[in-house]
Amino acid sequence: MLFQIKSFLTFLWHSKNEHAVHSPFVFSLLTKCFYDKKAKPEYAILKKYRKSLLENKNFIEVTDFGAGSRVFKSNRRQISKIAETAGISTKRAELLFRVSNYFKPKSVLEIGTSLGLATAALAFGNKNAKIITLEGCPNTANVAQNQFTAFDCHNVDSVVTEFENYLQAIQLRLKSETENFDLIYFDGNHSKKATLAYFDLLLPTIDNDSVWIFDDIHWSEDMERAWEIIKNHPKVKVTIDTFQWGFVFFRYEQPKEHFVIRA
Repeated sequence: MLFQIKSFLTFLWHSKNEHAVHSPFVFSLLTKCFYDKKAKPEYAILKKYRKSLLENKNFIEVTDFGAGSRVFKSNRRQISKIAETAGISTKRAELLFRVSNYFKPKSVLEIGTSLGLATAALAFGNKNAKIITLEGCPNTANVAQNQFTAFDCHNVDSVVTEFENYLQAIQLRLKSETENFDLIYFDGNHSKKATLAYFDLLLPTIDNDSVWIFDDIHWSEDMERAWEIIKNHPKVKVTIDTFQWGFVFFRYEQPKEHFVIRA
């Protein structure tokens, strides 16, 4: 916790808003998406989705393949508590909705479904997108699937799998066919080793307009190191650090630039 406080204070010291950004691409993203304050009818649906989970007092046995939880001491967890402590916040769900709506990705990959709060935001942001969401825990995935059905998220394909196995299968397919994801949301394993492994496995799927979002880039010293390695990769051209998320763009025509932005 002390590490994250120090990291956040450093972020605040270096962070800027749109007035300090000279890149037309990033300026447009900030003013038309990040800082868009207009109310959206989908926000009310996302709040109902969250409310239904917060009112769910059932318990499930969670299989955790990631970096573990700082909150839960047991794998037997109440759904309402998972939504309250581990789910994406209302503010971030609305931002993720706007990102999906702004870029309008046709194909989306989410690594780490949890209860599907972020998945729903991506799905409602572009109902024409095909969204594949990966979850390692069958019981958690089952709760999310029930939510997708109840809230008409018909463009979501939920897959129960260990992440690296699924991504390795993508690499094998790439030897004989093309596979691209317009947007990838990484929220499955907050460790340096796993994050960099997923980055390397998915790198062959990028194109010029790919958008990658890494969750919890300041989760730990290890995650910050992973973020620095990603930023410095030769194929990465633009990054935006919003503290909670790291946005990565591969636009070949862009000069390499890194932004620290309050969002």
